[in-house]
Amino acid sequence: QAQLVESGGGSVQAGGSLRLSCAASGLTDSDYFMGWFRQAPGKEREGVAAIGPSGTTIYRSSVRGRFTISKDTAMNTLYLQMNSLKPEDTAMYYCAADVIWWGLQSRYNYWGQGTQVTVSS
Repeated sequence: QAQLVESGGGSVQAGGSLRLSCAASGLTDSDYFMGWFRQAPGKEREGVAAIGPSGTTIYRSSVRGRFTISKDTAMNTLYLQMNSLKPEDTAMYYCAADVIWWGLQSRYNYWGQGTQVTVSS
């Protein structure tokens, strides 16, 4: 059974940085596509960044240049380095995985429980 566990969320002031981690287990195929999503209260879940097995990445325009998605295949861990954080980045952040490339669409098969990021002005 695939399991994704996020960590690294917290409260920071605007301009600060956080690094989110997503530990993956039970993914029997190493060729997984993975992504980070977020959902703020009262808003729909939105894609933030995604990465393919070969390292291809895609970013939401509002985070491009500030966020970096990466993965450590040996450790089965996905990361999201978030710099220059803004209050509008405040949300619950989720990681997701699938064998299909969904990009920033919320159609991934496996999801974590989320980690809260709060950015104060």
